[in-house]
Amino acid sequence: MKHVLSVLVKNQTGVLVRVASMFSRREFNIDSLAVGVTENPEFSRITVVVYGDEYLVDQMMKQLEKLPDVEAVQRLAAGDAVYRGMTMIKVKADDTNRLDVLKMAELFRARVIDVQPTTLIFEVTGDDDKVTAFTRLLKPYGILEIIRTGLIGLERGEHTIQEHCEEREYYGKNLL
Repeated sequence: MKHVLSVLVKNQTGVLVRVASMFSRREFNIDSLAVGVTENPEFSRITVVVYGDEYLVDQMMKQLEKLPDVEAVQRLAAGDAVYRGMTMIKVKADDTNRLDVLKMAELFRARVIDVQPTTLIFEVTGDDDKVTAFTRLLKPYGILEIIRTGLIGLERGEHTIQEHCEEREYYGKNLL
């Protein structure tokens, strides 16, 4: 089962390495990883997508909470959060098929970010299903390159990750 974890960390050198190392040491596999600064420049937010059962994800969260640079860990449940990823796709598009490719892009709200005589580069944002469907439709035209960012997400409503800062009951305890 897919789980999305949002981790609020101190914006310091080496924090990402320490977080990623925790996953590696415990042999947890990361499916997607995205990092960015927050509204407060003292903190960064790491969004991690992992697959596993409830027990495994609970262990991941407890291990993350033990790290000194981690301020809060939050699981973003599918119905209670909004997720997005960004993808850039370079596709063959010459005079014979360019119009068809552009019409498909319009259906998926993909933006054209580069036009060349024989290629187009699109930027599309959305969930994995949307990007996969768009990619599948472009495949017959000849996809030359694809790059995807890691998934990012926020909980819906007025709640914030800072509310989870006080819940660090496992900090400093060895759980595995």
